[in-house]
Amino acid sequence: MTPGSRLAAVALLAATLTSCTTVPKSVQSSPSSTTSAATTEPIVTPVLADVVAEPIPVPATDGRVHLAYELLLTNTSPEPVTVDSIAVMGPAGPLLQLSGAGLAYWTRTMGTRISTDDLGPGQRSIVWLDVSLDPGSSVPQQLSHRVVVKVPKPRPPLVPPVVTENVAQVKVSDRKPVVLDPPLRGPGWLDGNSCCDMTPHRMALNPIDGKLWGAERYAIDYEQLQPDGRLYTGDGAKNTSFAYFGADVHAVAEGPVVAVLDGLPEQVPGVEPTGLTLGQYGGNHVVQDIGNGNFAFYAHLQTGSVKVKPGDHLTTGQVLGHVGNTGNSTGPHLHFHVMSTPDPLRADGLPFVIRSFRLTARVESMAAGLALEAGRPAQLQPGFTAGDEHNVSPLNLDVMTYDN
Repeated sequence: MTPGSRLAAVALLAATLTSCTTVPKSVQSSPSSTTSAATTEPIVTPVLADVVAEPIPVPATDGRVHLAYELLLTNTSPEPVTVDSIAVMGPAGPLLQLSGAGLAYWTRTMGTRISTDDLGPGQRSIVWLDVSLDPGSSVPQQLSHRVVVKVPKPRPPLVPPVVTENVAQVKVSDRKPVVLDPPLRGPGWLDGNSCCDMTPHRMALNPIDGKLWGAERYAIDYEQLQPDGRLYTGDGAKNTSFAYFGADVHAVAEGPVVAVLDGLPEQVPGVEPTGLTLGQYGGNHVVQDIGNGNFAFYAHLQTGSVKVKPGDHLTTGQVLGHVGNTGNSTGPHLHFHVMSTPDPLRADGLPFVIRSFRLTARVESMAAGLALEAGRPAQLQPGFTAGDEHNVSPLNLDVMTYDN
């Protein structure tokens, strides 16, 4: 595009804005007239912002209430721009501020794994947000976003070098997280890949039927640490080397079974599966309606272990299958999440809390968590204080004991 045509595109945008606000002379107000209409002058916003889903407050094991959600950014201009900072605004001011390396950490260019604050012409990015509120503070009823954009080739007065956009107002949902019993029993259960860091589950926004779905926003991959802190003993390429392979999986609440899949083969640990259809990604699985628009998803179950069928009404704690390594899985584990529809991927992921458990430890970092896959012992957070937890959500890297 030539410089002249770029300016023409901007001029067209300005003309569109003007035509939308022009009124006939016969109804224009005189300078001394008063009006109840908003008088804020509109501005050109090079970057559009949209929220994927309303954030739902959920209390977690760190004593804070978390609002986990995603912001989509789109550069509508014909030139590259830089998103300099993003602030999540509450009624009294910023609740979260991201800039520089911090902003880049939480941002990915759509369709890539690139972490950057830059947006090319027409390019989109996703910013994963985690607003964690201080203990005892009130939850805001709505949020907005202050996005500061740097424009390398400004066109004043229409587009200045720095544009501050106040955009993407969103209501904070008044939905309450469902209270569940744990899906497993025993000590050493590691919460892998869950809320609220940049985990594979959080970043899994699925483009299905023309819409983005964040079904795995709060999903947990459960793996069990053995007494020596390892996930397995012996040959890591064998499912039987994982002591918890075949562990009982329990219903987290009462409610009917709405979908079941069994018969898919076990995968080889450490090998990325291929050739799966969308419906096979969860491997052998059970979907249960647990009421009030909440559906529980128990995934990657052991081949031939599913003990229930659609229409069965499960009681809390009932064994429905065993931990396996089927579907899109590289090692034995239970994938568990709660969603807004019976479809495991075409749904909005919903938060949940566990009624009662003991928080015994926390793995030191996500890098330390990855080391577990190589057969090394878990590096636990030093000085961690264990304690009993009630009606809170586990966080990524928590290690828990679930009583029988």
